[in-house]
Amino acid sequence: MNIPFVDLQTQYQSLKEELDMAVLAVMKRGDFVLGGAVAEFERAFADYCGVRHVIGVDSGYSALEMIVRAYGIGPGDEVITVANTFIATTLAISNAGATPVLVDIDPETYNIDPTKIEAAITPRTRAIMPVHLYGQPVDMDPILAIARKRGLYVFEDAAQAAGARYKGRMIGGLADAAGFSFYPGKNLGAYGDGGAVATNSDEIAEKVRLLRNIGQKVKYYHEVKGFNHRLDTMQAAVLKVKLPHLNDWNASRRRAAATYNDLLRDLPMVTPWTAPYAEHIFHLYVVRVHNREALMEYLKSKGIASGLHYPIPIHVQPAYTELGYKAGDFPITEAYAETILSLPIYPELDDDKVAYVVDAIRDFFQSHPDEMLAQGVAAD
Repeated sequence: MNIPFVDLQTQYQSLKEELDMAVLAVMKRGDFVLGGAVAEFERAFADYCGVRHVIGVDSGYSALEMIVRAYGIGPGDEVITVANTFIATTLAISNAGATPVLVDIDPETYNIDPTKIEAAITPRTRAIMPVHLYGQPVDMDPILAIARKRGLYVFEDAAQAAGARYKGRMIGGLADAAGFSFYPGKNLGAYGDGGAVATNSDEIAEKVRLLRNIGQKVKYYHEVKGFNHRLDTMQAAVLKVKLPHLNDWNASRRRAAATYNDLLRDLPMVTPWTAPYAEHIFHLYVVRVHNREALMEYLKSKGIASGLHYPIPIHVQPAYTELGYKAGDFPITEAYAETILSLPIYPELDDDKVAYVVDAIRDFFQSHPDEMLAQGVAAD
């Protein structure tokens, strides 16, 4: 049996007729740039997230950078975010001219630790950018309270969290603005790059619309120095077809994660924990295990894909040496980066496939009893 990391082909087959019709309709209309499907998807996703505005852009990175720029944050300013994230989070800050200031993670959720934020605030701090990593919402209330007290903005990096909820409230409308990614492997994925900004601010929505479209509302009249960050009409048409299925897909991911948790409970690894305030959507199912490279190779030999999200923390990336951080500054992030392993998860991953993955992991440990002992679990 072969178990891919994600299975986009099976998802396509389940929606083939609708998707083909939507793409063909764009081709027949010829409205490839900011065509009708873009506005239609923006309205639908705004309703889904419970916000006033959604502005489609060309990636999750662009969404975050457009937010930072729309709020006037740039050179001389600082934005607090987390050390354990994909580099797009910090690139959105630094490419706008501001400085990312990093904070370590909560040891249970892998998300930013709200209790460590205040110590990172300086007179140059303008905003906090929590990341809903792997689809688990950040504990937002204490962060919002800090922001209110200190006069800071809060931007949600919701790239991995479309459809997740915090205390019953949909991710994307909890703070000043949020950035989503529609990269193909995301829970709501396009067939190419895509992203969106969500906000309840009329002013910020207008600024983002200008920035994404080379600074113009009227063709050739450029009000600001903007960018070419528009969401393609073709991708919007695909996303509009997929959106009504997102809740069911997320529920399927939760079921697969629950099955993993149950079957892995007696093996020497740490499985994901869902906070009581969170409705996790498991964009990624991430365990912690020692000697993960050997396990990854064994899984590969059994036809099972796996991944690492993320093996090198931001503060020790060569791209960010100018921040002045060093190994040891964020010990929880660093310890986790050495042991995290992402197992396959997608809506079509049924119980038999999960069991096959777990059986392979069990076989690995039984054939490597030294690993069982090294991780504090006696071999059978």
